Amino acid sequence: MNVFQEREVTFQNGFDDVMRSDLTQSMLSRSFGPLDEPSLLLEGTRDDRRIHFAIKRAMDVALSLVALLALSPLLIGVALMVRVTSRGPAFFSQLRWGKDGRTIRVYKFRSMYVDRCDITGVSQTTENDPRVTPLGRILRRTSIDELPQLFNVLRGDMSLVGPRCHAIGMKAAGMLYEELVPHYHLRHTVRPGITGLAQVRGFRGPTDVASVSRARIAYDLQYIRAFSIWLDVKIIALTVWTELRGGKGF
Repeated sequence: MNVFQEREVTFQNGFDDVMRSDLTQSMLSRSFGPLDEPSLLLEGTRDDRRIHFAIKRAMDVALSLVALLALSPLLIGVALMVRVTSRGPAFFSQLRWGKDGRTIRVYKFRSMYVDRCDITGVSQTTENDPRVTPLGRILRRTSIDELPQLFNVLRGDMSLVGPRCHAIGMKAAGMLYEELVPHYHLRHTVRPGITGLAQVRGFRGPTDVASVSRARIAYDLQYIRAFSIWLDVKIIALTVWTELRGGKGF
């Protein structure tokens, strides 16, 4: 068995373990329309997957570059507003998990008071969090604070779509995520995304409930297993539609 085959077996075993949970099955049983179609499962060969991921990378570069150029007035305006409305830099950076367990530095617009920022990401943001600035509440509500991650996509650290980029040491239900979900790191077999399958299905925000936190990882693994360019397009479209309707961040 070669390295690629061993990795596929490891992923499949981990996927099966996560999906076997009754709580996970309950979460996954909800109907979400076309995204649940079994036909989305990628039944291709190793070469097929390489081609699909090469197309995905090309799409990431093209779309992130177009978005950065089109949104440049907004990005500059927001950066100036952050600097003017509270002391500190316009941007906030944090070390997070990248592809294959690498450490990457992810950028966002700063939405908290500079002396209250948690660079570790262990202390999660809650509703009406006193650490968040008035402008930051708007940025987080609309997800505009995450637009600088387009630079991460362009650099190749992230993708537009994938498992959400978690801070190193992130906790779920009061314990390390990798302790709550033994196969947690399987989600890092692909680049992390600005948005993902779990998010468009309503799983975003605090990870204080164990069953919901497990379901998030189940959706991440389901995305990797079912990956296709068409699935990415659907997730991007649903993300844009959700944000235009008001978003759910805080």
